[in-house]
This record gives sequence, structure tokens and C-alpha cells, in this order.
Amino acid sequence: VQLQASGGGLVQPGGSLRLSCGASGSIFSIGAMRWYRQALGKQRELVAAISSGGSTNYADSVQGRFTISRDNAKKMAYLQMNGLKPEDTAVYYCNAVAKEFGSGRYDIYWGQGTEVTVSS
Repeated sequence: VQLQASGGGLVQPGGSLRLSCGASGSIFSIGAMRWYRQALGKQRELVAAISSGGSTNYADSVQGRFTISRDNAKKMAYLQMNGLKPEDTAVYYCNAVAKEFGSGRYDIYWGQGTEVTVSS
């Protein structure tokens, strides 16, 4: 299973970005999908998560500003980020729990990061 994240960039405070994460490979099933971020000098933190059924949860710091969604048919997850603040600057990573065909278990997969910079 490979995850490809995209959509990062430079945006002014108060602006918006939409991150995308696509899964590919010999995928039998995808469970939860999550977005993490890691700012320079800080630990990686969970930003948002969405279950296979669409239940969501968010870090307190992004609640009300960020929205996670997914398209199961396309094997995609998205993170709509509105009202961006300088403290949202980080490398954002997508993560998925997935099972490959022929595998008897779910494993955790990570995509490469996409950089988000919020600055005027």
C-alpha cells in the first residue's frame, strides 16, 4: 500500500488549503485514515482522523477550522484547512490502516509529507 499526499504550499494567515491523500496498491480494505503534522523541532501530532464509516475527530487546536473527509471509492482522504494560522505551519502526513489482498491483518501505512507554510 502506498499513500501519496499533496496540496501543501505557502498561504497567508486566514487563508485556506486542501490536502489530498491517495492510496494505491493491492488494497483489500482501508480502515481509519488520519492526518498528522510535525512542526520544526516538535513531535508529530494527530490533527484529524476519519473512520471507514465517516466518524471524525479533531485536535482541539484545529476544531472548527479543519475538516477531514474521504472518498472510499477513490481511496482518497482530504483535509480542508480554513482560517490558517502561522502555528499551523508544519509538514503534514497522511496515515491509513489498511489490509492488502492475501494479508490476514491490517497494517499502518504512512505517506510522504506535504509542507504547509502559513506566513504573510
